[in-house]
Amino acid sequence: MSAHKLMTVCALALATTLAMPSAQAIKPADSATLPAPDAALQTAINGSWRDPGNVKRDVYRHPGQTLAFFGIRPEQTVIEITPGGGWYSEILAPYLRDKGHYVAAVVDPAKVAAGGGRDYQQRQRDQLQKKFGAGAAQYAKATIVGYDPAAPVLGPANSADLVLTFRNVHNWRSAGQAEGMFKAFNAVLKPGGVLGVVEHRAKADVPADDESGYVGEQQVIAMAEAAGFKLAGKSQVNANPRDTKDYPGGVWTLPPSNKHDKADDAKYQAIGESDRMTLKFVKQ
Repeated sequence: MSAHKLMTVCALALATTLAMPSAQAIKPADSATLPAPDAALQTAINGSWRDPGNVKRDVYRHPGQTLAFFGIRPEQTVIEITPGGGWYSEILAPYLRDKGHYVAAVVDPAKVAAGGGRDYQQRQRDQLQKKFGAGAAQYAKATIVGYDPAAPVLGPANSADLVLTFRNVHNWRSAGQAEGMFKAFNAVLKPGGVLGVVEHRAKADVPADDESGYVGEQQVIAMAEAAGFKLAGKSQVNANPRDTKDYPGGVWTLPPSNKHDKADDAKYQAIGESDRMTLKFVKQ
């Protein structure tokens, strides 16, 4: 290879490296003290059944360390609140299949006023049912439970070991449903049961009608404590110091929503997904 060609190749490699999202370089500030996922959980995370697009998000969402921080065990009954398209379902259902029980709690479309809101909830439920039906080996024991967002009941009282919610609190606050949801978490958990919360973290407290998608960490803690929980721990596993939280389109400007001009794609891909609080609560 000529010297000119070698310089050209090197220049292109450097440009490619600089253009790559750098979010992968972020390591949790508390990574040295975080528990590692057990072998069965890591096997589920590595599962060939997972959607490749979902796997790409692992670098931002750290599912193994996050779930290990919440203390998940394979024999538990675990309820995930509004799992959407089932990003975490792909990990949780297979992990809990043999010894435990995975419950996906979704909004009952029949409890939502007719219109776009009901249609959205129906699509979400249908999408999850399709996923479960197409992967019988992974989702054989998974259950979908519908709840009324105005008066949520997530299962029999004192029946769950772990309740998980990922990036939902901002929606409940804006709809005036947060208080009822946290009370429902407390009701369904066994004494000593754990509530795990991951949420977009605002710089400070924000009003309930804030449209940024971010919530103050102390606000989430206050809601949980008011419902009868005690804060048991915080982790920076899902923190992202690159997130400036000042985008006109709110958190949806960032991946994976990517609601921004195409010309700004490299900028926001380099930031990565939002800065997130990861909070562990215990039912008293």
